[in-house]
Amino acid sequence: MVRHPEPDPVGPGQESVWSYPRPPSAQVTGRRVEVSLGGRVIASTGRAVRVCETSHPPVFYVPAADVVPGVLERAAGSSWCEFKGMATYWDAVVGGVRHPSVAWSYERPAAGYEQLRGALAFYPSRVDAATVDGEPVRAQAGDFYGGWITAEVVGPFKGEPGTRGW
Repeated sequence: MVRHPEPDPVGPGQESVWSYPRPPSAQVTGRRVEVSLGGRVIASTGRAVRVCETSHPPVFYVPAADVVPGVLERAAGSSWCEFKGMATYWDAVVGGVRHPSVAWSYERPAAGYEQLRGALAFYPSRVDAATVDGEPVRAQAGDFYGGWITAEVVGPFKGEPGTRGW
């Protein structure tokens, strides 16, 4: 049996990732989300989809129309999410430099996640900067998950060594 950790204390204006649902929720938010790479903003939106799942920091999906045209190119490989379906990966090419697998999407999302179609989630660890309402985002630990950690969320967060079974 896998033991989950004790949730960190929640302060004013904060939420615990341990109160997030499983299966994950997906809701459009009016918060300003921006992603920068190679010295330029490559994605900016006020209509991202915020996905929240137990033990994970939120992930923000940016509508493709709010990503700079021509920056993303399909990358090799894919992965499977038991809730959202098959993920497609994307490289970014900025200033002639290829940045591998900076984002992922669900081209044909599973039932219940249709609003993710045509939206891209960026790995904060693979871009120069990601912000939510101007606040810099910290990347979730590990090389698989792409959660966006801000001051409003507390963990502990999945991704650290020993957390795979959470």
